[in-house]
Amino acid sequence: MFNLSININFLNRFVKRLEKSALAIVIYLLILISVGAFLYYYFNGLGLAYNDARSHLDIGRRVVEGLKPGAAQLGSVWLPLPHILMVPTIWNDFMWHSGLAGAIVSMISFVATGVLVYKFLEKIGVGIFGRIIGVLIFAANINILYLQSTAMTELLLLAVMTAGVYELMLWHKNGNVLNLIKAAFWVMLSTLTRYDGWFLFVFTSGLVVLNVWRKENFKFSWRNLTKMEGAYILFATLAAFGVFLWLLWNLLIFKDPLYFAFGPYSAHTQQDQLDAAGILSTKGNIVLSVKHYMYALVYNSNLFISVLAFFGAVYLWLDKKVSTGIKLASTALTVPLLFNVIALYFGHSVLFIQGISGNTWFNVRYGVMMVPSIAIFTGFLVDRLKDFRYVLLGLILLVITIQFTSYDAVTIDDARVGSSQKNVSEVSGWLGRNAADKEGYILISAASHDAIIFSSGLPMSKFIHEGTGRYWESATTNPERWARWIIMRSYDDNDQTWRAVSKTPDLNGYNLIEKYPFADIYELRGEFLPSLNTKPVLGKQR
Repeated sequence: MFNLSININFLNRFVKRLEKSALAIVIYLLILISVGAFLYYYFNGLGLAYNDARSHLDIGRRVVEGLKPGAAQLGSVWLPLPHILMVPTIWNDFMWHSGLAGAIVSMISFVATGVLVYKFLEKIGVGIFGRIIGVLIFAANINILYLQSTAMTELLLLAVMTAGVYELMLWHKNGNVLNLIKAAFWVMLSTLTRYDGWFLFVFTSGLVVLNVWRKENFKFSWRNLTKMEGAYILFATLAAFGVFLWLLWNLLIFKDPLYFAFGPYSAHTQQDQLDAAGILSTKGNIVLSVKHYMYALVYNSNLFISVLAFFGAVYLWLDKKVSTGIKLASTALTVPLLFNVIALYFGHSVLFIQGISGNTWFNVRYGVMMVPSIAIFTGFLVDRLKDFRYVLLGLILLVITIQFTSYDAVTIDDARVGSSQKNVSEVSGWLGRNAADKEGYILISAASHDAIIFSSGLPMSKFIHEGTGRYWESATTNPERWARWIIMRSYDDNDQTWRAVSKTPDLNGYNLIEKYPFADIYELRGEFLPSLNTKPVLGKQR
C-alpha cells in the first residue's frame, strides 16, 4: 500500500510537471510538423500545385521587381496582408520560385493556430487531455498540413480569425477591455486577409453589443444604450480599420472604392459569368448551399470528427459549468460556416464538389476554415466524456491513420486535378526555353495568366501586364513597338490582352506559332524586330 501511494504521488507530480511544460512541448512539435510537412510537399512537387499560390507569389514579387514595382502592385481584388507579409523575403529568387516566401507565412500561422486551439481550450476549463486532443485534430489534419506548406492564404486567415475569437472569448469571460482591443486588432487583420474577415467583423460586433446588453440584464435604458454604443465604438473603430483602408486604397489607386467588388477582375464579375453559363447552382438555393459547404467541411475534416465536433458544440452550450459569456463568444467559431453558406446562397462564391456538382473540384479547400473550431469543440467533448475519452482517442487516431495511409487529402485533389489547376506548363515551358536568352518583352494579362508568368522562370521585368502602367497602355495600342511575344487566349474577350490587341492592325505583324488549350503564343515577325523597344525607356512612372 505504501509503495502504491508513492507511485501515485510520483505519477501526480509527473503529470503536473508535464502540464506546466505542455505548451512549450506543443509549440516545439508544431514547428517540427510544420517544417516536415513543407519539405515533404516541396520535394514531391506539390507546394505550387495551386495556380492561385503562384499568383499570390507573383503579386508579392511585383511589389519589389518589374517594370513598375511598388505598393500599387498589391492590386484590387485579393486583400493585401498575405502579399505584404511576403515582401521581406520575396526579393530572393529561391524564396519566390520555391514558394517559401508565401509558405513561411502559412507555416507560422499553422503553429500559431495550434497554440490558440490549446489556449482556447485551457481558458474554458478543459484539462490537458482534451487540449492535446484538440491540437492533435488540428495539426494532424492532412488538408491543413498541405495548405500550410503552400503560399495560399487560408492558414493566415485561420490564425488571425482564431486569435480574434480567442481574445473576444477572454473579454466575455473577464471583462478586461485590453482583451477587447486585442480582439479588434486581430479581426482588423482578418479583414485585410480574406473577405471572410469582413463577415467576422459584423458578427463579432454584434456579440460585443449583445454581451454588454446581457450584463445589464437585457434592459433598455439610456445608460445601457450608452454602454453598448461605447463598447461598439471602441471595438469597431479598430476592427473596421482594415475595411476602411481597403476602400480608401481602391479609391486612390483605381478611382472607385468598390472597384474590388465590381471591377473587371472581381469575384462578382467571375460569378456573373458562371451564372450566365448556368453552373452557379447554389445561388438562391439555401438547401444546396448548405449541402455544398457541409460536404466541403466533411471532406476536409472527416465525417466522424465532424460529428464529434457537432456534439461538442451542443455539449458546450448545455454545460452549466460554462459561463453564458463564453457560450456567446463561442458562437463566433461558427462564422466560417455561416459566411460560406451565405456567400454561396447569394452567388458571391462558388464551390464545386465532385459527384454533386459535376465531375470536378473547385474551392473545396474552403472547408478547412472550420477545422480550428472542430478541434476546439471536439477537445471540449473529449474532456467532458471522461469515461469514453480513451475510446474516442483510439477512434480519432484510427481515422487520422486511415487519412494518411490512403493519402486522403481533398485539397491536393483540388490543386492537382480540379478547376483550381490549369496546365500552364506547355506555355511557360516554351517561354522558358525560347525567350530567356532573347531581348524583348512578353505582353500578357496577369489577371488571366499569372501562373504562366511564375512558371516560366523569367524575371518579372520581362513582362508587360496590366500593372505596368504606360508600358501596358503603349503595348496594347502598338504591340509591334513593345512586344516580341504575346500570350493570350485567341477570340476570348475575357482575356484583357486579346480584348485590346485584337482591335489593332499591329496584330498582323505576328505569327501564331503555338496554340495550347490554356493560351496561345504569338511572335513578332523578323522584319519588325529592328524597331522593337527592348529597354525600359519610359523610365520611372508615377
